[in-house]
Amino acid sequence: MRDVYHQQLDAISNQLVEMTRLVGSAMGRATTALLDADLGLAESVIAADDQVDLIYREIEAQAYELLARQQPVASDLRVIVTSLRMSSDLERMGDLAIHVAKVSRLRFPASAVPAQLRSTILEMGQVAERIVAKAGSVIASRDVPTALELEQDDDEMDRLHRTLFVIILDDSWQHGVEAAIDMTLLSRYYERFADHAVSVARRVVYLVTGEHVPQVASPGASVERLTGTG
Repeated sequence: MRDVYHQQLDAISNQLVEMTRLVGSAMGRATTALLDADLGLAESVIAADDQVDLIYREIEAQAYELLARQQPVASDLRVIVTSLRMSSDLERMGDLAIHVAKVSRLRFPASAVPAQLRSTILEMGQVAERIVAKAGSVIASRDVPTALELEQDDDEMDRLHRTLFVIILDDSWQHGVEAAIDMTLLSRYYERFADHAVSVARRVVYLVTGEHVPQVASPGASVERLTGTG
């Protein structure tokens, strides 16, 4: 019976990893749709979110069943509760990819991204894909030092977010209010996507160590304290 129980816990972990793959793919394709004004690709991103939502509901149902039937304690309880929270973060990341795709659909047949910001948006999309891929690896491996690295990866997204705002607010901006609003929203979607990935990584650290990651901490100090290498 306990073997079945732990297989169910492992299945939830595998589903979380699959969610990271799906939302990473969604954001990558949404970014391409945005830059290429590809309406078909944008629509496919929006439609594919049903799969993310389905896995989210399955994890929720399985977690509640395990709580009711097994009455887990200690580390097992932490795994279930933390998994529920991670699935919520990942479901929200899928929604943010949809938001990007919907901006693309709204401005079709034109591209919503002015030429001077294309490289910034492309880089934001690449960082988003990279950070969620690392989050998936962290869920699978429960590697605390790698989980803590996501804080630094998020710094790169924050830098791009600030760069975009500097351009929009500069007196030389010539693309009008509508484009400025679009770019403000898009930048926020990418920035929040990365924030949720960091939240997932923080939850993995808590799952493994039982300790919450401090909100402001030096990455090196965090690794040493939480892994016992200091």
